[in-house]
Amino acid sequence: MSMLRWRSMLFAPADHAERCAKAARAGADAVILDLEDAVAPGAKPAARAALAGAVADVRAQGVAATVRINAPWMMAVEDIRAAAAAGGDAIVVPKAECPHDLGVIAAMVAELRGEALPIIALIESPLGVARAQAMADVPCVAGLALGTEDFSLAMGVEPTTAVLDLPARQLAMAAAGRELMALAVPFSIARFREEEAYRAIAGEAAAYGVNGAICIHPKQVAVANAVFGLSPAAREEAERIWAAWDEARAQGLSVVTLDGRMIDLPVAERARKALARP
Repeated sequence: MSMLRWRSMLFAPADHAERCAKAARAGADAVILDLEDAVAPGAKPAARAALAGAVADVRAQGVAATVRINAPWMMAVEDIRAAAAAGGDAIVVPKAECPHDLGVIAAMVAELRGEALPIIALIESPLGVARAQAMADVPCVAGLALGTEDFSLAMGVEPTTAVLDLPARQLAMAAAGRELMALAVPFSIARFREEEAYRAIAGEAAAYGVNGAICIHPKQVAVANAVFGLSPAAREEAERIWAAWDEARAQGLSVVTLDGRMIDLPVAERARKALARP
């Protein structure tokens, strides 16, 4: 499954209606209604019960509503039932390491809803990174995301860009092979006040194929939307390239020159893909 293009996904605890509503107004392309870390163990039943209302409220703002389930299977099954009934737009699977597990979750959702639902694999361990390509190959997977804090914890190190850059590149490459979202900025998600540092690292990540970010604060959302969106100037340039290529094909040509630059199929295809971005 492919072609979801969310520049930013913002977390909100599913059991806090006000915070869910605020997240929906923060400018993110999608809200992650969290049933996992943001919800206390004793509050999880109430969070599941509130999920349908939270999904409806988020979608009423024109924002995609996704649900992060819990990793342990006993809780995950209850979360999947609640998420399927709530009518969200995607499931975020934490601690993703096993392609088979993603397939099982996808099958459960399809049986409960009567249709498939996209899955975002949140990869938070070295083993998950090693299996990123296999998880990208699972049919309902629409994106790979890097959990910076848990990945670093699993490595026994601090979440620095030096640590996170390689897994971010690996996820970007695995996602690109299936035209999936790669939500993998190699920057500690907890450092939400460091906007300029975040912008710089996100820009570098965009240059090697990362195309979105998971966020915990609206400040990160604004940066992610700017970095991973297509600027007016870039859109105009892509339109010019595609128009030149389209005209060349109509004339039976396989190469054309535009402003001193050779335009062939790969260049034209990059322009086409760029025009599909928000």
